[in-house]
Amino acid sequence: MHEKCGVVGISLADRDAARPLYYSLYALQHRGQEAAGIVTHDGFQQYDHVDTGLVGDVFDNDDLEQLNGPNGIGHVRYPTQGGLGECCAQPFSVSFKSGSLGLAHNGNLVNTEEVRQELATLGHAFTSNGDTEVIAHDLARNLLEEDLVRAVKSTMSRIHGSYSLTIMHDETVMGVRDPQGNRPLCIGELDDGYVIASESAAIDTLDGELIREVEPGELVVLHPDGSGYDTYQLVEQENTAHCFFEHVYFARPDSVINDELVYEVRRELGRHLWEESGVDTDVVMPVPDSGRSFASGYAEAANEAGNDVEFAEGLMKNRYVGRTFIMPTQDERERAVRLKLNPIKSTIEGQSVTVIDDSIVRGTTSTQLVELLRDAGASEVHVRIGAPPIIAPCYLGIDMASRDELIAADRTIDEIRDEILADSLSYLSIDAITEALGKDHEDLCLGCVTEEYPYDIDGEELDRDIARPQIDSVANADD
Repeated sequence: MHEKCGVVGISLADRDAARPLYYSLYALQHRGQEAAGIVTHDGFQQYDHVDTGLVGDVFDNDDLEQLNGPNGIGHVRYPTQGGLGECCAQPFSVSFKSGSLGLAHNGNLVNTEEVRQELATLGHAFTSNGDTEVIAHDLARNLLEEDLVRAVKSTMSRIHGSYSLTIMHDETVMGVRDPQGNRPLCIGELDDGYVIASESAAIDTLDGELIREVEPGELVVLHPDGSGYDTYQLVEQENTAHCFFEHVYFARPDSVINDELVYEVRRELGRHLWEESGVDTDVVMPVPDSGRSFASGYAEAANEAGNDVEFAEGLMKNRYVGRTFIMPTQDERERAVRLKLNPIKSTIEGQSVTVIDDSIVRGTTSTQLVELLRDAGASEVHVRIGAPPIIAPCYLGIDMASRDELIAADRTIDEIRDEILADSLSYLSIDAITEALGKDHEDLCLGCVTEEYPYDIDGEELDRDIARPQIDSVANADD
């Protein structure tokens, strides 16, 4: 079960954690829209409320009133594979001889079935096909024989893949990040306690202060009375595997990840995009909202280089239309693009435009977008993308579709340009990504754009040292 999700854990001094958890999940809603849940503990008993739907639909005032206790964890879930049912929503809760356990997971394990079969042989019964339940069962088993820190370390030695977890064992809240730090996790301080969350935007929502990132392989244990926290570096590895796509698309622009404000990283990527493949047009416009930061940096770099280009909003977004890829037929997906985006003709008519987005996955939206701009009177449409071509699936927590569905998996940039009907098309280079993030290739997960993965995945390339695919910087229609 591949999941891209948001997690949070809170310990407070003398007030219930339910509402701060609720507000935090609202701040992380972009990380998952299919289910939400909160588990709390008052020192005597564990309470939980988990259901499918958006945060505002899952919880009402009565639900929050019944979630007692100053300690708790929360989760928003977006499943990208497999079915969705209440049994798959998180946090996952289990009661056993050593007490109660709640666990929320962002990421994806690559050895789930192996661990599940081993635990099933030992008598564990599973109620879902998700990897979160596997982690919870393994940890519960270890807690029967070991103290908290050793039990977590034993579980970390058994599971492999991408995970940022918030865990609650009785009233003790913890956060743990996988040894290569694929998914983000950070610590923040509140007036009366501490918080662990996927993104710093959740801490901001609570008027807290970001302390720092949870280090890869680190366990953070919050004091149940909100007075502080302890940390344990349980696993150390030479290289990290930070997901570059968190910076390109997934994280909120106002979050700080790996000590970088995501908004500024995206603006810097936009500047690199101009430097690598700038084209002289009348207007630079973003695809809302994902392309806005990139387009801002691109236009600024273009004007600094002496090009008189206007940065303008040429497309208005209808925020009440769902994701286009959930429409059951291709015709409906194409119609949804028209429902979702409407051109501002005064910005576009008679103008050559550069339209900037964060990525192209299947290509359906991009084709419709170019047609939309031409219908609105654009004389030229140039497409610039703030990431390299996505040529392979993500196995570690973000839905990238299968190779059969990825437009760049078996096409050249020239062929993609022709398919989306653009005058020119350019993607950002991998080197620009690493430079903007200030990371070496070896410290980033670039699997979806290189087919080289930092984890051992059946049928995929593990060796990071093989030659990366070389791509031409720009494909022009008159080439």
